[in-house]
Amino acid sequence: MTTDSQRPLVDSAWLKGTLDRTDLVVLDVRTPPSGGFIPGSIHSDYAKAGWRATVDGVPGLLPETAVLEGLIGGLGIGNGDHVVLVASGLSAADMGNATRVYWTFKTLGHDRVSVLDGGFAAWSDAGNPVATTAATRPAAFFTAAPREDLRAPLPVVAAAVADGSVPLLDSRSAEQFEGKAKSPQARVPGTLPGAVLIENGAFYSAAGKRFLPADAVKALADQAGAGDATITFCNTGHLASVAWFALSELAGIDGVRLYDGSMSEWTADPARPVKNGPAA
Repeated sequence: MTTDSQRPLVDSAWLKGTLDRTDLVVLDVRTPPSGGFIPGSIHSDYAKAGWRATVDGVPGLLPETAVLEGLIGGLGIGNGDHVVLVASGLSAADMGNATRVYWTFKTLGHDRVSVLDGGFAAWSDAGNPVATTAATRPAAFFTAAPREDLRAPLPVVAAAVADGSVPLLDSRSAEQFEGKAKSPQARVPGTLPGAVLIENGAFYSAAGKRFLPADAVKALADQAGAGDATITFCNTGHLASVAWFALSELAGIDGVRLYDGSMSEWTADPARPVKNGPAA
C-alpha cells in the first residue's frame, strides 16, 4: 500500500491540508521563481544550484553523490523528510524541473518524495495563499543510499542500441527525432537507432495543469512500444525525466531508466551511430 509520503504525484488540495506537517518540506525548484511562493516552501534554483553537472563537456549529468548530499543537506532536508517538489507548471518541459529532481532523489535512495501536480500555477490558480519570500531551514544531514537501476549510463545505452531488444524512448520534438532540427547540446541532428518517439508534451496538459492519468500514460506507452525496461532520453536528460516519471511512477511500468547523458553525450563521439542524422 502506498503511503502519502510515497505518492509520486500530489495535488494542491492535498498539499494545502498537510502544510503543517513537521516532516514535510516543500522544495520550489523554479528557474527563476515568480509570483511568490507556497507558504513555508524553500527554493533551490534548478538551473543554478547544482542539481545537474557538466562532466567532460557533457551537460546535464547526475552529479557525484557527495555533492548532492551536501546540496540537499544544506537546504535543510534530512532522510526523514517528505519532499514535495514544485515547478512552475506551465508546460511539460517546465515540469521537468520537478521530475528531474524527483528522479535524482530516487537515485539517492530517498523514496519520500512527490511532485506537485500543476506546480505553482495550479496552487495559485486554486486561490491558495502565497508568500512573498521563500523560507529557509537549518542545515541537516542527508545520507544517500544510491541505487543503480534508475539510470542508464552510456555503456548500457550502447549495448541497448547494439542489441535492439530494449525500448528506447525519445522525449524530444518530432522535428529533432526526425533530424530536421537540432539542439545546441547535440553535435549532430538525429536520434538513437531503434528509438521511438513520444513528445514530452504528451504526458502533461498545460491547459489543465495536470499529468495524464496512469491509464492514459500506459496507453501512450503501449502504442509506441515503450514497455518494461524502457530507456528514456532527450538532449540533456531533462525532458526525458518527464517521460521517465510518467512511465515509471505514474503508469507503473517496470524497469524504466533515464539516460541523463542523452544525445549530448551520445553524439559527442562521431563513431556512434545516429538515425536520421547526417549521411556517413
